[in-house]
Amino acid sequence: MYSFMEPYTFENGATVRNRIMLAPMTNFASADNGEVTDEELAYYRERSKGVGTVVTAVANVTPGGKGFPGEIGIDRDDLVGGLTKLADTIKGEGAKAIIQMFHAGRMAPTDLLPDKETVSASAVAPEREGAVTPRALTEDEIQSIIKAFGDATRRAIRAGFDGVEIHGANTYLIQQFFSPHSNRRTDQWGGSVEKRMRFPLAVVNEVLEAAKEADESFIVGYRISPEEIENPGITMADTLQFVGELAKEDLDYLHVSVMDFFKGSMREKDDERSRVQLIHDEVGSRIPVVGVGSLHTPDDVERAMAGGVPLMALGRELIVEPHWIEKVEAGETEAIRTEMSVDDREELVVPEALWNAIVNRPGWFPVKEHAES
Repeated sequence: MYSFMEPYTFENGATVRNRIMLAPMTNFASADNGEVTDEELAYYRERSKGVGTVVTAVANVTPGGKGFPGEIGIDRDDLVGGLTKLADTIKGEGAKAIIQMFHAGRMAPTDLLPDKETVSASAVAPEREGAVTPRALTEDEIQSIIKAFGDATRRAIRAGFDGVEIHGANTYLIQQFFSPHSNRRTDQWGGSVEKRMRFPLAVVNEVLEAAKEADESFIVGYRISPEEIENPGITMADTLQFVGELAKEDLDYLHVSVMDFFKGSMREKDDERSRVQLIHDEVGSRIPVVGVGSLHTPDDVERAMAGGVPLMALGRELIVEPHWIEKVEAGETEAIRTEMSVDDREELVVPEALWNAIVNRPGWFPVKEHAES
């Protein structure tokens, strides 16, 4: 039996049926007001049948933090009913249901925001074509956003989720506070690496405090990106210092966001060590690490776990093959689908907006023109 098929029990007592998570992936399927749709429920139902844990697409904690069209909202009490349907759908198939939460910060599309204005730690634009320069957040706004993460956690609890994941990765607001590129503040929230940690750690503490209102088995995870390509940008040294602090918190796991589990540094081309493995080697004895990134086959996952990383998330792999785990269980690993055709949307139960994004972005997914007859 593959080791990833074994159950896993977190320190808080929560047990998952296997070590595989559905990675959080935007699916563009919620209604414009943030409500969960039937199309979204169908997508998650199909992918909750085998995995131990489902981490949903990211949900915005404030109206001004929305990062994508068709994004789940967790910023208002009237959304709890739909969120309950989502949690029930995932749990109904035997998986743990974890909702990811964030604020997009300077990466938010202005047309999705109530006042059409992006905000961040500082008024520094991201290094990308057509980027908008954000407005620096005030002290009161920072405190309000921190509180919003706690309020969002309480909504997740009311909706019946088994946990939340704080999205501190992928260039969004929490990472923007940790980054020396986007954070040029000279107050308590910026400057040294210790000061740049303060906002992420304040969010963690707010979420953990809110989580006390749930059963003790409620899971709180944190997602992190190890490095940034920008200069100045987040370095591996910064991150190893930061994860040391995160490991002191009462978090249940640390999810390392990379495109390829085995890939080395994006900043130091001669450093070919896996970023996930480095973080696990640093703090894995204190906090479980979740790996991810281009793990297509069961053998890929086993090789990634050989260094001791206890949990693995599959993203694109579970879009291409929703029944990845079931086929492993049945001993049908050769039947695991590793590519799809433009005709497969309905069979794979992929929301239409996500499907359009997949087929119109060459190289993102392994897509053939048409299925073979």
